[in-house]
Amino acid sequence: MIKMAVAGSPISHSLSPLLHSTAYKLLGIEADFLSEEITEDKFGEFYFKAKNSGYRGLALTMPLKEISIGFVDRVDPIAKQIASVNTIIFESTGSIGLSTDLLAFKNLLRPYFGKKISILGAGGTARAAIGALKGTGTEVTVLTRSINRHDQLHAAAVDLDLSFLDWHRFEEIQDRDLIISTTPAGATDGLSIISTKADFFEVIYHPWPTELAKRYQNLGRTVIGGLSLLVEQALFQINYFAQKEFDFDQMRQELLKVGHAAIKK
Repeated sequence: MIKMAVAGSPISHSLSPLLHSTAYKLLGIEADFLSEEITEDKFGEFYFKAKNSGYRGLALTMPLKEISIGFVDRVDPIAKQIASVNTIIFESTGSIGLSTDLLAFKNLLRPYFGKKISILGAGGTARAAIGALKGTGTEVTVLTRSINRHDQLHAAAVDLDLSFLDWHRFEEIQDRDLIISTTPAGATDGLSIISTKADFFEVIYHPWPTELAKRYQNLGRTVIGGLSLLVEQALFQINYFAQKEFDFDQMRQELLKVGHAAIKK
């Protein structure tokens, strides 16, 4: 029996327990995957309890992806690049902090490599998306309300052509090939468009679809939902936690199926 948990706040809506439990059942692995409501101030206590209780690993969501870096024994270079950890693996030699978010973005953004992308928001998820574009020659514009995180975004992919626009200039990025929203639920509800050539990638999956996602759907553009990102990053986590090889394409279809069913309830 392997034991894991997803931790964050809020966590009640998380589909991670469903996705992981489904995967381990398909792989024939006995597993217990818990959901834990953990805030930043409680993370240290939770981390050491998990580490000392024989957990195989942790999946982390907001607001724990940055604070966790200070607790793990070793930070994987990819996670260090974007200053964000969403996966912790406990091994006999110590804990390792990883970012399967970046790996997931790399898979999902591949059709847009070398094109023009705009990103809404400047937090950890934005850094993961930018980090995934490192070395691709992609032109990236970030819309943000604050200049405080510009240096962190540049550090996520120093080779990118990265520029910044004020949040209120949303209409100016509709000529891009893809727009990625990395903001919390409700943050983009006030943004409106009349026409666009951009596809749209919304990283949240609850609630779904968001108001902005609906607007791009209604204009006939390709819309990538947050469930795709959740499943993609979970595939890498499952691979790490289960320590068993499997067909990503086949597992992806199975997890998307159960995820879509859960969202529609």
